[in-house]
Amino acid sequence: MSNVGRIYLDHAATSPLRPEARAAMEEGFALWANPSSPHAEGRKAKQALEDARDRIKRALGWDGEVIFTSGASEALAIAMRQAKVDRRIVSAVEHDAVFRAAPDAESFSDDAVLDDRTVLAIQHVNSETGVINPLAQMAQTVEATGAVILSDCSQSAGKLPLPKADMLVVSAHKFGGPIGVGALLVRDFNLLDPIGGHERGYRQGTENLPGAMGMAAALDAGEWHTTAEQRAEFAQQVAGYALTMGEQVDYIFALTHPTLSAQALLIRLDAMGFAVSAGSACSSGTLKKSRVLDAFGVSDDVAARTIRVSTGWSTTAQELEQFAEAWRSLV
Repeated sequence: MSNVGRIYLDHAATSPLRPEARAAMEEGFALWANPSSPHAEGRKAKQALEDARDRIKRALGWDGEVIFTSGASEALAIAMRQAKVDRRIVSAVEHDAVFRAAPDAESFSDDAVLDDRTVLAIQHVNSETGVINPLAQMAQTVEATGAVILSDCSQSAGKLPLPKADMLVVSAHKFGGPIGVGALLVRDFNLLDPIGGHERGYRQGTENLPGAMGMAAALDAGEWHTTAEQRAEFAQQVAGYALTMGEQVDYIFALTHPTLSAQALLIRLDAMGFAVSAGSACSSGTLKKSRVLDAFGVSDDVAARTIRVSTGWSTTAQELEQFAEAWRSLV
């Protein structure tokens, strides 16, 4: 089936690979040696890996450490399982990967007691609603307790300034990098227990050099095809149908139809040439109510009629206008 004429609006699930990232990966594939090997080929691969690491730190404005991983899920698992803490507390709207990494975690509440033996997981931008969590306001209060702040920045890295936190998670394929590579940004390695292996002993498995190089190139590329003004105009066009639960980003929208179910909307929009989703990619294949929307207090009826539209670096203003027109035809 050809994708000619189709419009992809599911960037929160994954974004298309940037041409710059593809070119960088091809360079990486030519460096076939293991970066941990002591010979000349290994040293050359190691130099390329460290160059990618430095570029990622510069692009994200991060002055701590960077541990390359296979993606956000592994980064979250390292952060939750290897943190030198006794307690793990997570917000109710975290990605499923957080709960898989820490199945015994406590639920966060305003009266939660925090101390220096606690890690608190609070995502930066919610993947289903686009809500920006108030980490800036929380940081000072949490900092005073000595608790470790872990923030999942999969939906904000490369798009927004990173929040102040002790550990942050980024995923390359959310901003036009390759699938299968991400990173855990760590303020200080002393926050984690080493397990041996690669990445200074904090992660096992040979590093994905082509992936790391592609990730760095995608971050360096930066620019989107739409301007902030064009995205704001689109937000206005769908404002009457968008769930609003606080400060929102301008690239993820939870849209509710007056009568049609989310499944019916997905089928109709797909037939009209639009790729959108219902909730996160990890749960959109089910008919269950979104756990995230439930945590945000969205009623069952509204949640059942809500889809997610997410834009990215390759989205054009014309595509946004075409979707707005199609949406108007459905409502």
